[in-house]
Amino acid sequence: MIELHTWFTPNGRKISIMLEECGLPYTVHPVNLGKDEQLDPEFLKISPNNKIPAIVDTDNNLSLMESGAILLYLAEKSGKLAPTDEAGRWKMAEWLMFQMASVGPMFGQVHVFRRYGKGENAGATERYDKECRRIYGVMDKRLADNEYFLGGGYSIVDIAIFPWVARWNWQEVDLTEFPNVLRWLKLLAARPAVRTGWNIPENDQPLPIPGEGEFA
Repeated sequence: MIELHTWFTPNGRKISIMLEECGLPYTVHPVNLGKDEQLDPEFLKISPNNKIPAIVDTDNNLSLMESGAILLYLAEKSGKLAPTDEAGRWKMAEWLMFQMASVGPMFGQVHVFRRYGKGENAGATERYDKECRRIYGVMDKRLADNEYFLGGGYSIVDIAIFPWVARWNWQEVDLTEFPNVLRWLKLLAARPAVRTGWNIPENDQPLPIPGEGEFA
């Protein structure tokens, strides 16, 4: 059994979506970031960096923090959503690190300056807006020749990137400028596991799809 400690952030949603996709049994332990529950001493025992998500696998008492590491672990444990050939594994590592190093940190900064500090720092907003759109360009080019980020099909790379792109409205990005990303976003959003995982734990942030409104 996987014990998932999470909140409804892009990083948290990666793991709830993955668990829904791979079918491993799990229980959810909400960690309310608005109440600083990530600083609770008991939570710090499994996530020393005081961030969600984190898991405990009760089958072997292993605890893990960092969403990328958790995705790799769950893929190996379930035998799903990761290539097994050497070239495929390294391509997976390459694009997963792209998400961890570029998509998450840069889109997160856009969220700070666009949603939470709008108008407070024009220079920083411009800088991160520009980088955000550059990254969308990289993704759009990759998806021009691939249905998913890996040529072998749907994988943990798509799961890692999806919750950040699904916050396109926070970034004030017009996804029609990136048609391949938009096509990919709609493809993933149609998956039942993605829809279910988006709402774990239960929250009031519907999944927005350009041109199709918002749905839970």
